[in-house]
Amino acid sequence: MMSILAKLPADEQVSTRHRAKLAYVYIRQSSPGQLLHHRESTALQYRLVERALALGWPRERVTIIDEDLGKPGAESHLRFGFQRLIAEVGLGHAGLVLRFDASRLARNNADWHQLLQLCSMFGVLLADCERLYDPGLYHDRLLLGLSGIMSEAELHQIRVRQHQAERQKAARGELRIPLPAGLAAVPGGGIMLNPDAEVQARLSLVFERFATLGSAKAVVRYLRRSNLLLPVRPLRGPTPHETLWREASDARVRSILKNPAYAGAYVYGRRRAAPEQRGPQSRNPTRAVPPEEWEVCIRDAHPGYVSWEEYMEISDRLADNVGNFRAGHRGAPRRGQGLLQGIAICGTCGRRMALNYSGHKSEYPLYRCHSETVSCTKQYCQEVRAPAVEDEIERLFLAALAPDQLALTLAALDEINADVRSLDRQWALKRERAAYEVERARRQYNAVEPENRLVARSLEALWEDKLREAEKVEQEHERWKAGQVVTLSADDRARITEMGIDLPELWTTLGNADRKGMLRLVIDQVVLDQRRVKGMVWMRVIWQTGATTEHWIRRRTASYTEAAQVQLIEQRIRELNAAGFMDAQIARMLNAEGLANCRGEAFTNQTIHLLRQRWKIKTVKINGVDYNPNRWTDGTYSIQGAAVELGITAQTVFKWLKKGRLQGRQLTKGQPWQIYLTEEQITQYRVADPRISPSRRKAS
Repeated sequence: MMSILAKLPADEQVSTRHRAKLAYVYIRQSSPGQLLHHRESTALQYRLVERALALGWPRERVTIIDEDLGKPGAESHLRFGFQRLIAEVGLGHAGLVLRFDASRLARNNADWHQLLQLCSMFGVLLADCERLYDPGLYHDRLLLGLSGIMSEAELHQIRVRQHQAERQKAARGELRIPLPAGLAAVPGGGIMLNPDAEVQARLSLVFERFATLGSAKAVVRYLRRSNLLLPVRPLRGPTPHETLWREASDARVRSILKNPAYAGAYVYGRRRAAPEQRGPQSRNPTRAVPPEEWEVCIRDAHPGYVSWEEYMEISDRLADNVGNFRAGHRGAPRRGQGLLQGIAICGTCGRRMALNYSGHKSEYPLYRCHSETVSCTKQYCQEVRAPAVEDEIERLFLAALAPDQLALTLAALDEINADVRSLDRQWALKRERAAYEVERARRQYNAVEPENRLVARSLEALWEDKLREAEKVEQEHERWKAGQVVTLSADDRARITEMGIDLPELWTTLGNADRKGMLRLVIDQVVLDQRRVKGMVWMRVIWQTGATTEHWIRRRTASYTEAAQVQLIEQRIRELNAAGFMDAQIARMLNAEGLANCRGEAFTNQTIHLLRQRWKIKTVKINGVDYNPNRWTDGTYSIQGAAVELGITAQTVFKWLKKGRLQGRQLTKGQPWQIYLTEEQITQYRVADPRISPSRRKAS
C-alpha cells in the first residue's frame, strides 16, 4: 500500500484530511544584509503561497510565518517563528508545511529531525517548489534526512571557507577590525590616532594615572572625582560611528587598558567561542584568549598611545591586582588593616599567606597559610599575628626612607604639580569643545531663513542648550580650580628644605590603601615563619632592589609553654632568687635585661611569684630554704621565736612591731624579721598565763 502511495502524483497524495487543516509557509533569510540585498530570494519564498493554492488550500487557510527574517538557521532558541511552527504541528493544526528548501527551515540536524518526527506522527506533508514529501514514508523520510544533512554540511563548508579567507587576510593585517575611540581609519588605508585632541589627551591621562595609581578602580575614582568623561565608540548602527562621551566605569577603563590596539598592535583572535557559557541572555558567548595564543599579532602596525613593553606591564599588573594566591597574584592594595596584604609569604611552604581577621568583632588581623587545607588535612600550615610583624616592618620602612625623605617629599609635591597641570589641560580641551558646540549651534541658527519658524525654533532651542552646557562646564572648572594646590615656587621649595619633613608623622595620616601602595614600592615580599624557634617569628624582607634582610620578632603567646627564651627566664629567676633577691627586685632586673613575659609585657612581682609557683622555686631567705629558727645566730628572734618567748601569737608580734612596742629589722621587704629582745623586755611583756595555745606551724 505504501509503495502505491509513493507513486501517486502530488495532488493525489493530498487528501481531504490534509486540506481540513492549515497550510504553513515558512520564510527565513539568514541575515539583515541578505534581506536587504537579496530581495528576489525573499520574493520567491513568498510565492510559495501560490504552491499551497495549487495543492487545494484556500487562501484564508494559508498562514505565512516570517518572524525569522534576518535570523540564522543554525540554532532554534532565538527563532520564534520556527518554534511557533513546531508548536502548530504538535497541536495538530497543520496539514502542510511549505519551505523553499531544507536550509530555510533549519541548518541543524537536531531541529530538522525534530520537525520530521512531529510531521510523521501527525501526518503533516512537507512541500517545496518542486515536489511533495510525506515524512511518514520511508523513501521520503530518507530524502528529507539527506537534505537536512547536506544543508548542515553546506553551512559548515561556508564557515570554513569564510574563516580561512578571514584568517589569511588578517595575517597580512588587511582584515578590517572595529577600531576603538582612540584610533581612526585613514581614508587612503591605514590607522592613525583619533584627530580629536581631547580624545588623545583623555586616553593618555588614563594610561598615566594607571601607571601612578596601579589600579583600574583607582583610575575610575580619579576620573569621577575630576568630573572627566571617557570617549566611547559604539560598534552597532550605521557607519561611520561617532565618538560619544560617557561616565568612567571599571569596564570602560579596563577595555582601554587591555586593548592592544592602543599599543600600536594589530591583533586577530583575542576572543574565542565559549559554548559552555551559553545561556538565555548570551547568544554567542566568548572568552578571552591569553596573548601567547592569539592567532595574529603584528606589533608596531600603527601609531599607539603606549609601547608594547608598557602594554605587557599593564596586563601583568591588572592580572596581579586580582587576589588569586594560587596563581601567585598579590591583589591590589585594599583598605583593610593588614599592611602586608598580598606580599606575605609562608616561610614553610613558600605560598602566599591570606589575610584573615580574628576576635569577636574581627578586629585583629593575622596572616594565615592555607596550603595544608588545600591538601585536605583540614589544618592551617601556620598563622602569624600581624601587630608585632607590622610594627617592625613600619620601623624598617621608615628607616630605609629616612635619608631621602626630603627628596621624596619634594618629588611628591612635583608630582602633584604635574597632575594639576595635566588636569588643567583636560579642562582647557573640555571648555574648548563646549565653546565650539555653542559656536556651531549659533552658525546653524544664523544660516536658517527667518521665515522658516519651524526650523528656527528648534535650532534656537539647541543653541540655548549648548549655552547652558558651556556655562555648566565653566562653573565646574571654577570649582575644580578653587580646590587645587598652588604650584610651588622656588622660595616655597627652599622654605620646605629648611623646615624639614616629618615622615613618620606623615605616615600616620595616610589611609591603609596608600600605606600598602607606598610599602610595595620599596618592599617586594616578606617571608614569615614562626616554626623555627619557639616563641619567635623569623622574618626575611625582600626589597625591591633585590637585597634581603633577616629579622627576629618576639611573638605574643598565651602561655610560657610556647614563649620565647623561657629557659633563660627560668634560669635567671632561679639565679636571682638564690642570690636572695625578692620578687619585685627580680622583676626589675629582668626588665632591665630586656626580657619580657609571654605577652611581650614587662614583668611584675605578681608574675615572678606565679612563675616561682609554676616552677616550684622556693623563696631563698637568711637560712636558705630551711624553716626559720626561733632564734638567729646573732641573738635576734624570729617572729615565731618572739611569740613563743613572750607567750603571744605571731599576729600580736606583727601588731607590736607596727606600733613600735617591739624593735626589729628586715634585710629587704619579704625577708624574715630579726627582732631585738632584752631580758627586761621579756620579763615586762611576757604573758604569764596565755589564753591561746602557741601556733603549731613552723616558721617558713
